[in-house]
Amino acid sequence: LSDMAYVLGIESSCDETAVAIMKDEQVIVNLISSQIDHAKYGGVIPELASRLHQQNIVYLVQQALEEAGIAGRDLSAVAVTQGPGLLGALLVGICFSKSYAYALDIPLVGVNHMEAHILANFIKAPRPSFPFLNLTVSGGHTQLVVVKSFFEMEIIGQTIDDAAGEAFDKAAKLLGLPYPGGPQVDKHAREGDPTAFSFPKAEVGRFQFSFSGIKTALLYLLRDGLKGDPDYIQKNLRDVAASYQHRIVSILIEKVEDAAKEYGLNQLALAGGVSANSQLRADFMAMCERNGWEAFIPSMAYCTDNAAMIAYAGYHKWKAGMSSELNLSPYTRV
Repeated sequence: LSDMAYVLGIESSCDETAVAIMKDEQVIVNLISSQIDHAKYGGVIPELASRLHQQNIVYLVQQALEEAGIAGRDLSAVAVTQGPGLLGALLVGICFSKSYAYALDIPLVGVNHMEAHILANFIKAPRPSFPFLNLTVSGGHTQLVVVKSFFEMEIIGQTIDDAAGEAFDKAAKLLGLPYPGGPQVDKHAREGDPTAFSFPKAEVGRFQFSFSGIKTALLYLLRDGLKGDPDYIQKNLRDVAASYQHRIVSILIEKVEDAAKEYGLNQLALAGGVSANSQLRADFMAMCERNGWEAFIPSMAYCTDNAAMIAYAGYHKWKAGMSSELNLSPYTRV
């Protein structure tokens, strides 16, 4: 095993305990333990998430090693999400990773969660080449990023309030849909009319995003509708979901198309949990085809939070001689 590099990846930024192992640049194990306990609360409870990470992490690492057919001593490095994320949840992954790396006397590599989402585009072919433009859409972040190398990324625009993922989740809550809400909105939107209702588009900076206004518009629409009809949401659910989703996706597509033309980039990528949204994927591909650009979207397994992207980012940092000290601290924001 001495001529092979095995990197353990650990992700615990929110409500998914995830562990992956890479052999060189190939993901050989990718495990995720989803915390369904949060569904009954309609959102992630940070303290509960932290406790569940504590329960799951040792077992998942042991399972990953068994499935990879290796022992801990065969690992070359441990990569872990440093942030952004929930502080308590991050601490579980970081504290475990510090101890594990120290015990094995191997490098510890802290990884930026958002950068790892972008690098998920490299896990499987086809892969983009540098430089390329990436639209990152996750629960807490919406960013336009010019990706110049594995380690050099320039954020050229981002949300000034709610992220796209938050807007979807909050809409789901207003519509009475179960958590996690984003996929539920997507599901009902597929059978609705995207032109049935009109939602506003915030006038902000050219490459900036704002989704708090569209959320408020939905709140007022439902409030006024329910005054006249107690069954208003049930009767209009599909059309409201379709119209709401259409507005969010159209804003995202318009901004990324504008940025690609401004920066002269013809390779575009999606990343983050919301990149699993069916309309966003379809409209993104259509936009790239219309402009003669190459489009890259990670497979579904690597869109949402996962440890494979952490292991991949960590592998490249480790190969470049970049590692972290044992006083590595988590951070909650970018």
